[in-house]
Amino acid sequence: MPPVDYSRIRFVTSFEQTLKKKASLVFSAIIFVATQNLTERRLAMNNSNRVDFTGQHIYIGLDVHKKSWSVSIFSQHCEHKTFTQPPEVDKLSSYLRRHFPGASYHSVYEAGYCGFWIHDQLKEQGIDSTVVNPADVPTKNKERRGKRDPVDCRKLARTLRSGELVGIYVPSRSQLEDRSLIRTRMRMVRKQTRCKNQIKSMLLFYGIHLPEQLLNSHWSRPFIRWIESIRMQKASGDMALKTHLEELKHLRQIIASLNRAILTLARTEQYQTPVRLLRTVPGVSTLTAMTLLTELSDIARFPSLDEMSCYVGLIPDTHSSGEKEHVGEITQRRHRQLRGLLIEASWVAIRKDPVMLMAFAQYCKRMRKTRAIVKIARKLLNRIRYVLKNQAEYVPAVIE
Repeated sequence: MPPVDYSRIRFVTSFEQTLKKKASLVFSAIIFVATQNLTERRLAMNNSNRVDFTGQHIYIGLDVHKKSWSVSIFSQHCEHKTFTQPPEVDKLSSYLRRHFPGASYHSVYEAGYCGFWIHDQLKEQGIDSTVVNPADVPTKNKERRGKRDPVDCRKLARTLRSGELVGIYVPSRSQLEDRSLIRTRMRMVRKQTRCKNQIKSMLLFYGIHLPEQLLNSHWSRPFIRWIESIRMQKASGDMALKTHLEELKHLRQIIASLNRAILTLARTEQYQTPVRLLRTVPGVSTLTAMTLLTELSDIARFPSLDEMSCYVGLIPDTHSSGEKEHVGEITQRRHRQLRGLLIEASWVAIRKDPVMLMAFAQYCKRMRKTRAIVKIARKLLNRIRYVLKNQAEYVPAVIE
């Protein structure tokens, strides 16, 4: 048997390893080139297939709820989709930018419990937002009888696209918080009135009549001390009456602290000058002035007295058809806080302003006092508008 040449075997093995390394390098290069070409082809295809909505308008109707939103999206020519999503602006924004890149987005939702935070976030995302009064949305009879969330959001998107919707004024966050302080006081006053009525009702229920010396001093300190001195037949009755009294005292403390907070707010730079000017109008106190300023926000948004009176609700209902024209009582569409406030201020104004008193006397000759005071409230509103618009004090007229 011939001897084995081990050097040749080592040479062949090293040669095979070298070939394998070169083959793997060539294969890796081929894979790299193929992958690079595939990536370039994909990018080119994506660029060629990318949809651009620049110059087009997309209309979004939102029916907002606490746990979900119903969304309907319309283009300029057709309806795209109606769906439900979580109550998050970011998800709606990402959907729009993914499906309609470059378009101009216009959204609308009805004013309600959710306030205006959705409007603010939509604006931050670059989406034009409109908040509308639900009573001003054109509604078909079929939509009214078959009311559902998808129907409502489609209706909003459709009427937004047709230009039939007019948005309401949206105050800033700081204005809303100042308004919340005034409205909180109003709610506490209503609760206090309800508590007083409950105490009086309980006394009448058990036949407890007021002493003659307290008939004209309801809810004064002597009046409350008299109620505290009442003893029922059983401890349960005493506990019931005592509970009502404690609630009343607590509400009075809350209202007093709210009054101090409102006075402090009225002395700030933002409100100090307008409050001083409004207090020159007969019947307007600091609290009334602060209510007017926080509810009206910007007087420049009312071009005329008629529009301002319509906003407050100091106009009559009208119904005309053909040759018939009917002018009814004061309209039911109103600003809940301002109309009652102005009518209460008008009763004070006719006692302080001779011109107001003379006008009220003339109106009473041909109508009831309750209707005449509404006309005085409109005159008072005109004086308030003049003071705020011209930043000038009101000067009462002198009757010779």
